[in-house]
Amino acid sequence: MTARGRRRPGALDSDAVGVPGPQRTCVGCRVKASQATLLRVVAVDSLLVADPRRRLPGRGASVHPDPTCVDLADQRRAFPRALRLTGPLDATPVRQHLAQPPARAHPSDESRSTAP
Repeated sequence: MTARGRRRPGALDSDAVGVPGPQRTCVGCRVKASQATLLRVVAVDSLLVADPRRRLPGRGASVHPDPTCVDLADQRRAFPRALRLTGPLDATPVRQHLAQPPARAHPSDESRSTAP
């Protein structure tokens, strides 16, 4: 806004339609994507732990929820770099998390899907 309260031409609204949410880069494939589509992982001791709710404390790294991206990041040693740690990190817990079937959003979802 200018001093007179009018907007400058081309000024962006924070609630403008079409403005994407936060963007992150996958540490595996290095492709930028919406934060909502990436899985946050954090280091707990020397293990990488999946943080799907984004609530665990500490520095996190983002990776596509795809075993290929986890493997690429592991091969490139990208997890320790992104998390600013030294030494290897075990990505087995993240791989196990990705191997699990996705959780249902709500217990009543099953009853809705089986209704005639």
